[in-house]
Order: sequence, then structure tokens, then C-alpha cells
Amino acid sequence: MMAEIEVIQPGLFSSIQDLGRFGYQKFGVPQSGVMDRYAMRICNMILGNSQDTAVMEITMQGPELKFSASAYIYMCGADISPKLNSEVVPQKEIITIKPGDILKFGRLKRGFRAYLGIRGGFNTQEVLGSKSWYEGLTDEFRLKKGMLLEYDHSNFKDANTFSSLKIEMDYLESQNIEAYPGPEFEKLSPKQKEELFDTEFTLDQSSNRMAVQFNQELYNDLEPIITAPVVPGTVQLTPSGKLIALMRDCQTTGGYPRILQLSENGIQTISQKIPGEMIRFRKKEYPHFHK
Repeated sequence: MMAEIEVIQPGLFSSIQDLGRFGYQKFGVPQSGVMDRYAMRICNMILGNSQDTAVMEITMQGPELKFSASAYIYMCGADISPKLNSEVVPQKEIITIKPGDILKFGRLKRGFRAYLGIRGGFNTQEVLGSKSWYEGLTDEFRLKKGMLLEYDHSNFKDANTFSSLKIEMDYLESQNIEAYPGPEFEKLSPKQKEELFDTEFTLDQSSNRMAVQFNQELYNDLEPIITAPVVPGTVQLTPSGKLIALMRDCQTTGGYPRILQLSENGIQTISQKIPGEMIRFRKKEYPHFHK
């Protein structure tokens, strides 16, 4: 039986995302999907959903939502001071929703992106095998005032999973962004490599789901490359010396040298950084396999 969530206020940038769509990059379709897969998976595991169940990604300023029927929800990632019917609710336990309940958010205390999961997931549009919203591909790309989101009320049942889960959220405060050498990394001089890992880079205000840009510059004397594949986490070095870390909604090809590739941990950590915060890249080596 379907129930609805009414969007009373949409927040700054809230959307429905799952792990993304795959197999369509050759057609120029971005992967999309949640910025912080760890927080998403925690939501779904706690609720008993499959790991790929769509969640609501909430950026910096949360929405105000009204539930038409009972539900179980769980929130993970950034702390945006959630309240249920004006009462503060915790982010480390399943919340029981009753018909007519209103969930809203307040001041951002920690992190940048929060995730709201619901037992059974959101019954929203699926395009190319994914429910992830992306402008120009799906009918919606962010929450709008008055929008109704369907969920399956029949999933309201005993929420006890009889299991425990150790949740590590220290990455919300970490400045260290794990990165592997990219395809053009070895074209950098020793001095450039040293500067790359010694510099504190500040996230630019223009950073979004497509890319994170930085204010500081790295001297660049590299030749442009032939247009080549890029993926979320690819760090490009522009002719002006600016670094661009591509995120989930990034393009599928690029012509700038790919000097780093963020690890999955690196992507989730940088996705929780507010524009203006500083980070440092921490070099990781690819594992060696012995025959």
C-alpha cells in the first residue's frame, strides 16, 4: 500500500539517489548516485533494505517533510539537527514515524551531506536501471515544494534486525583525502609531486555534485592529453594550474591530465566537506599482486 511524503520545504539541494547507473558511460551518461556511499549503506543496512535502495541525499540545509502514514526511517552522514514534530531526534537509531508526523532540519553541526533512508525505499522513477536523479535525464533533479514522494506503507513492520553495526564517522572531520596516482601522475616533476601532497587545498564555493574545485594552484607545464575516460574521483590539472576533483555527476571524458584518482574513502570524505574547508591529499599505492 503506497503512502506519501509531502515536501513542505525542499531545503537547499535535496535529491533521491541510489548507488548510480552503470554501463551507460559510453553514451555520455554520468554515473550519478550518492556522494557518500558509506553513509547510504549504513542507512540501508540498519533498516534492513538492500544496499542499493534509494535514499534522500540532503545537502547542508535540510527539507521539511510530512508523512501520510507510518514508516521507519534512519539518518546518517552529516548532522543537520533533525527534529520530529519539533522534538530533537537522534541520528544513530531507527525513528518510528506516525501518520501526520513532520520531519524538519535545523543548523548544520557536522559534515555537509546527510542521508535519509526509509524502510522499503522511495518509490520514485527509475531510468536506465537507477533511481538517481540527474538534471536532463530524470523528470526531477531536486526536491520541490509541494512534491509528493511515494513509499510502501506495507513495509511498516518490526524494525528489530537483532544485529549490531559498528559505525565509524570520524571521516566527517578528517582533512585527509586518500588518492592513488592517476594515469598522468608520473609526468609531474618531483617538485610538483611534493607540492601536490604538501599543500592545503581549500574547497571553492563553486563545488557541487559534478566537481570539487580548489582555490590554490599547482604549477602546470604538462601538455594537454587526448580526450580520455574519466570517472568519479578523477583529479584533473587544468592549464591554469587549478585542480578539479570530479564527483558523481561528472562527465565521462576529459582532456586535462589526470594526476590523481581518489579512493572510495577519499570521495566520501571530500563529499562531507563544506566549501571553504581545507583538505590535504594523502598518497596511496596500488596493491601489488604476487603470481
